[in-house]
Amino acid sequence: MIRTCLPPVVAALLASTAAIAGTEPLYQPAPAWVQPAAIPTTPGLPPLVLFDSQQRYEGASSWSYSDVVRRIANAEELGKQTSLTLPWVPDKGDLIIHKLEIIRAGQMIDLIAKGQRFAVLRREANLEQQMVTGVLTATLDVEGLQVGDMLRLAYSITGSDKALGGHVQGAGLLLPQPTRLGFGRLLLSWPAGKAPGYQALQSGITPQISTAGGYQQISYSLPVAKPAEIPTNAPGRFKRPPLVEVSSFASWAEVASVMAPLYATRGLIKPGSPLKAEVAAIMAATPNPLERTQRALQLVQDKVRYLAVTMNGGNYVPQSPDQTWSARYGDCKAKTLLLLALLHEMGIEAEAVLANIGQGDLVSVRLPSALAFNHVLVRAQVNGESLWLDGTSSGDRLADIRDTPPFFNVLPLRAKGASLMPLKMHPNGRPSLSVDMVVDESAAIDLDPVAQVKLVLTGRGAVQYNAAAGGLGPKETHDLIARLLRNQLGNVDVGKAAASSDAEAGTVTITASAVLDEQWQADGQRHTRALDKLLGRIDWKVDRGRPAWAQIPVMTDLPSGVAWNLTVKLPDNGRGITLDGTPGFDGTIRGERLVRSASLAGSTATMTERMDSFGLEIPASAVAAERDRLAKAKASAPRLIATREARRYFDVNGQDPAGATQIAAAEAIFADQIAIDPDDADSWQARGRFRYNAGNFAGARDDYRKAVELAPTAQRHLNLANALGKLGDAVGALAQAQAGHDLDPANGRGIETLAMTLAEQGKLADALALLDERIAVGGEEKEDYEISRAALQGEFGDVADALAMLDRLIAATPGNWRLHNARCYMKAQRKQQLDSAITDCSKALELGGNAGVLDSRALAWTQLGQNDKALADVDAALALEPDLLESRFLRAALLARLGRAAEGARDLAIARRLDPQVDRMFARYGITLKK
Repeated sequence: MIRTCLPPVVAALLASTAAIAGTEPLYQPAPAWVQPAAIPTTPGLPPLVLFDSQQRYEGASSWSYSDVVRRIANAEELGKQTSLTLPWVPDKGDLIIHKLEIIRAGQMIDLIAKGQRFAVLRREANLEQQMVTGVLTATLDVEGLQVGDMLRLAYSITGSDKALGGHVQGAGLLLPQPTRLGFGRLLLSWPAGKAPGYQALQSGITPQISTAGGYQQISYSLPVAKPAEIPTNAPGRFKRPPLVEVSSFASWAEVASVMAPLYATRGLIKPGSPLKAEVAAIMAATPNPLERTQRALQLVQDKVRYLAVTMNGGNYVPQSPDQTWSARYGDCKAKTLLLLALLHEMGIEAEAVLANIGQGDLVSVRLPSALAFNHVLVRAQVNGESLWLDGTSSGDRLADIRDTPPFFNVLPLRAKGASLMPLKMHPNGRPSLSVDMVVDESAAIDLDPVAQVKLVLTGRGAVQYNAAAGGLGPKETHDLIARLLRNQLGNVDVGKAAASSDAEAGTVTITASAVLDEQWQADGQRHTRALDKLLGRIDWKVDRGRPAWAQIPVMTDLPSGVAWNLTVKLPDNGRGITLDGTPGFDGTIRGERLVRSASLAGSTATMTERMDSFGLEIPASAVAAERDRLAKAKASAPRLIATREARRYFDVNGQDPAGATQIAAAEAIFADQIAIDPDDADSWQARGRFRYNAGNFAGARDDYRKAVELAPTAQRHLNLANALGKLGDAVGALAQAQAGHDLDPANGRGIETLAMTLAEQGKLADALALLDERIAVGGEEKEDYEISRAALQGEFGDVADALAMLDRLIAATPGNWRLHNARCYMKAQRKQQLDSAITDCSKALELGGNAGVLDSRALAWTQLGQNDKALADVDAALALEPDLLESRFLRAALLARLGRAAEGARDLAIARRLDPQVDRMFARYGITLKK
């Protein structure tokens, strides 16, 4: 992690705590140069009645005066304004209170005269981010404030910083619209003829310029125009905040020359000192200057704790290397000076450079000042290369030493001065994340895959993991690893997991076994599986269609790299599976370098990928071409294609086929996950789901039952009901379906499940009453319930009444294919009006029906004895949905009628695996097969 920092000095702050704690605000009138602002009295004033900011710059000093009046319009505003806080840095200047008044019904109540005074607190609000600011806070709880009052506070903060070498710098806020003000002004002044540089960063803002009493005045009326909207992916120099900046520095070279002496290192490492010994140890370890540089950087990163002291107006003086090494903490200034001293002692050329974290690209359009920066680091020259060494970073090793930080522009600190130096970024030396994953799909392509995963975190990622994992117990460590895996792999169930650190390499290696929620996608009569892991994650939303944005470049992601190595073990020696797309790729897409290769050999598919981003700018004119390049790359990305011959989940029966290991591996992973936390209902639920899909209904029943015991939900009761139904436990299924409905009476799936279970148990009247209740409610699901009601009555009750109901519904909505299909299937079930059943199904197909309609018509043809026609429809249905169990059973029955029973043996086995009670269902239709 790179951290912002700068002034003041930590040691000085800690040493002077007692003195600072006694500092108090001053109470005195505003200086004579302040131009008083009248409080507006027009009706309908906004909550911010007056905002008057006046700044005077003279010599090396600044004086910032503020006068703010707020209207207490309601109780919420009263709560916000009752407590006042004013922060300031006491070693740079004073906090002076001029006015604190309540204005009520035109009368002024002077709270200072009444004895109300600010209390002073030394509170470090950012200690959790390892930051010490030295800021004092003056606080006051306003007494007597009421809704309807106006509260006025006028105060000044003075400032001067010796580290700036007689220069002055500052900034003023240009409150933009839609902020509403009764009166608003930013007024800057300085002695005439001695004007510092100033500019409004936001374009299109023009001040009024005047001279009074020997001082030049620059005035801005507030609020200023709302800043133009800028796309989020624009370079930083286009995102200009609403600020006016002031600086007496004439050039960047002047800034560099003033700050350079702060980082002079001559004589800082004394003979016989502990730091001298560290230098000697590094030089003895290796004669290679690059390796010496890396060891020095590692020493500063790993042996000196980070403790920031923020800048932006603070003291820029770093503490000495001896102080930093003795205390074993320091901010960016301290770490930079320490690293410089070490490198110079070893004869390695190096210099300090100022940078801005987060707004480095904006620096190029700012006024020269130290205020433009919030960070400092080291630039070393080794073997003709520039190395950017950041002591506040962490985990950098030799492989990372050529990486470029994302600061865009830096300012070298040289006694003779220097200009801004643009940073040309490039891919990092090694990926921040490497993933090796062996995926087991050896049982079936559409069972949840099982994976052995290895994640390698590099550099800062490794340091962050170690910090997060320190002191965690086994379960907490497992949970941390599971969260990391889910960030990369989506919803996974994690079994055994472990992590190991390599301090020398600066890495953390995480190993885990996991069950993935990663499915093949249906694509007509085939299934596809993407192999690429990186390209598919890119969603490049770039808009340059507005005329104002037409010339704004696109900023791509900052330097980072990810590497993937994927191996997929396929079922049945890869039968029915081919590799599609472009296996190899080496090029730049959307400003990122992608190198990829993929292959398929027998039962093993492999893919290796590495993608590196490096902060490129893409001209707006190239956006369309880049988008097209991305679309083509995604379209041609390697993927596996499985035809109907590939082994599917319905081909397995709760256990691995010969040569497969997927189901056994999944069972082991779920067992490990449950052992870690036996009271986690989600783990039992996850294993139950896997077992159910694999055809192990007894195992699923046991797991679902445990999940219900631990944390009952409607969904879990319904899952258990389904498993019990597959096992023929009708009583148990009904009890669970009722329990699920009781927990969530509006759950559509629960209503359908309970109604069907009731009907199967001979309680048709109860089932119909349940559906009638939902039909009466109406809404979007009304038609679903009407079709269900007719279907249940038609299958288990009075078929004539059911057909009459469907007749009425079709007459009301004649173009509804679902209703035609329901009437066709009902007639086929009960052998009623079979000729018109064929007409209904054909009409449903014309209106847009699916494989289910073909299955319905096949049943009608079967009941008519038209076996060849029925078989043609069944084959067409299974081509669309191979796991349509009704069609599987019907195909087996038809082939048996045609004297080809052996051909239907697989279909019958599949149907009975999908639902062991399928024979009972077809027996109601008068179609039976031998067990």
